[in-house]
Amino acid sequence: MKSVQQIAGDIVAREGGYVDDPDDPGGATNFGVTIGTMRRLGLDLTGDGIVDRRDVKSLNAAQATEIFLEHYYRRPKIAELPAAVQASVFDMYVNAGGNAVKILQRLLGDFGVQTGADGAIGPQTIAATAKVAQLAPDHLNDAYAIARRNYYYDLADTRVKSRKYARRRDGGKGGWITRAEEFMAQRYHLSDAQHKERVAQWD
Repeated sequence: MKSVQQIAGDIVAREGGYVDDPDDPGGATNFGVTIGTMRRLGLDLTGDGIVDRRDVKSLNAAQATEIFLEHYYRRPKIAELPAAVQASVFDMYVNAGGNAVKILQRLLGDFGVQTGADGAIGPQTIAATAKVAQLAPDHLNDAYAIARRNYYYDLADTRVKSRKYARRRDGGKGGWITRAEEFMAQRYHLSDAQHKERVAQWD
């Protein structure tokens, strides 16, 4: 099993370097760290008294890794979830914030263990996740990854500008979908035909 540091390193590598995509609600981003996060944390790396795109460009991979470990893993209490789902929830939290936890909380309800879907990990969510992990140890992680994939598809259904993240120009799976599928067993991956059928309504 990978260490949390390795998982964070994988996230940084997956996110890549600096981008400022006008279709991305997060704005300027480097290694997956958004300008909004840097402003919230007061990361004035250039020392000019403001946090702007130059600070985002100045961020390095090691700094991004530590931001993820502290603010997207330890503080949200992902570290207190069962090991089986930590990596996927952590990765999704970097990508979607509290929605990553809401997806988990709703999934727990599907397993018959109810908890409020408030996007925060507290004692109830920790206990509920542990219970489901014990009841269905071979299914929870796959089910969460599938729920992630559904979330991305549903988001792209309603947000036209986000469809390019779920579907490539050639019609194949976009980064969002392949990212979710990295965390599930191969047998649950959609075939190219199934993916194209799912997104056919976007044309």
